[in-house]
Amino acid sequence: MRTDTPWSTLPARDHLLAGAVDAAGAPVLDVVVPVYNEEKDLEPCVLRLHDHLARTFPYAFRITVADNASTDRTPQVAAGLAAALPRVRSCRLEEKGRGRALRTVWSHSDAPVLAYMDVDLSTDLNALLPLVAPLISGHSDLAIGSRLARSSRVVRGSKREFVSRAYNLVLRSSLAARFSDAQCGFKAIRREVAQRLLPMVEDPGWFFDTEMLVLAERAGLRIHEVPVDWVDDPDSTVHIVRTAAEDLKGVWRVGRALAVGALPLDRLARPFGDDPRDRALSGVPGGLARQLVGFCVVGALSTLFYLALYSLFRLGAGPQTANGGALLVSAVANTAANRRLTFGVRGRGGAVRHQAQGLVVFAIGLALTSGSLAALGAASGSPSHGTELAVLIAANLAATVLRFLLFRAWVFPERAAAGNPAAPEALAAPEAFAAPEAFAAPEAFAAGRADDTHHGLGNAR
Repeated sequence: MRTDTPWSTLPARDHLLAGAVDAAGAPVLDVVVPVYNEEKDLEPCVLRLHDHLARTFPYAFRITVADNASTDRTPQVAAGLAAALPRVRSCRLEEKGRGRALRTVWSHSDAPVLAYMDVDLSTDLNALLPLVAPLISGHSDLAIGSRLARSSRVVRGSKREFVSRAYNLVLRSSLAARFSDAQCGFKAIRREVAQRLLPMVEDPGWFFDTEMLVLAERAGLRIHEVPVDWVDDPDSTVHIVRTAAEDLKGVWRVGRALAVGALPLDRLARPFGDDPRDRALSGVPGGLARQLVGFCVVGALSTLFYLALYSLFRLGAGPQTANGGALLVSAVANTAANRRLTFGVRGRGGAVRHQAQGLVVFAIGLALTSGSLAALGAASGSPSHGTELAVLIAANLAATVLRFLLFRAWVFPERAAAGNPAAPEALAAPEAFAAPEAFAAPEAFAAGRADDTHHGLGNAR
């Protein structure tokens, strides 16, 4: 995996070569099976998964059993499987939580592609290669199995079907999520993405999947969806009501963090194109096309907002006063929107300075529009309201071009490779995003060989 890129951006995706194993023997794919008190189902699950991968998967692989503080014989069964099968290892955590287990194993795995699936193997294993293929090829950053895709074949009760679709509706309406199935226990992620994304994901339980996907989607990462054949496990121990309540709390927490710009999603930015020719172009500012689109959208909305305010203020004030008030209010909103949506600056750092610089840009726009109104008044005496609006639109178009140039070159200049001084401090320092102490790796990964039993990685909290 490439490491010669600034901390502020992810590297371009590499295509992993077939049969690739590095000098340390790291596999291409690490499939994690999180378990809690699964002494009955664990062995047949791992044997079936191992057999399927050995027969059909064209890359080196590993299966990691992540035990979530089981109180039955699950740890012994996992250790036995790791001893019997060279491509199986086990990990013991002393606290429950599927998200905690995935974070722990994924954060310390040496495989470039990381995946997980539920121990009940409700998802047809034939979907595993289609799931990870876009990640191996470098096409996508994450991949998820979807039970709600039109071509999926699903067998489950009406209660779970209703809960799943209702949850999907909540995510779409509250967090503007576009992926179709957040809770299907069948997902994969590229390691370099996981290394930056996982420290931002707070939930240690069932909401872990949703939070990870929402943040990845908001950061502009590519999520590949695979329709799956899925059969409900009638013996599932998931408590639907309690899980739903925790999920709704998570939706509120993540939505609030996104609304205030508290998450440094800039760390997950990809280069615009993965073709070396795209990166070799000279004289073209990075992200210019995207910024122009964002600026035009924000500008169109700001213009409508400005015209509405001008018409409102004009009911009780003269044209110059109404123009100044409308332009001032819309300028503050315009600067805030461009700061976040067009130039990708999140967090509170530098916000006051940006607004102050935005007001300077506003003053230039005010001079242009006020001068246009003054010229109109001098030329026609008492122009109609429609004529005033037409002149203001023309003046605003000229001011808009100048505003974009000033925003790009002065207010929100291209960030240096070392980080953005206006962004949160953590953006400039990778240490600030080291995995929390609570998620240090477990004391031992039991591997399939006696000489590879202990890795000395510490207990997970």
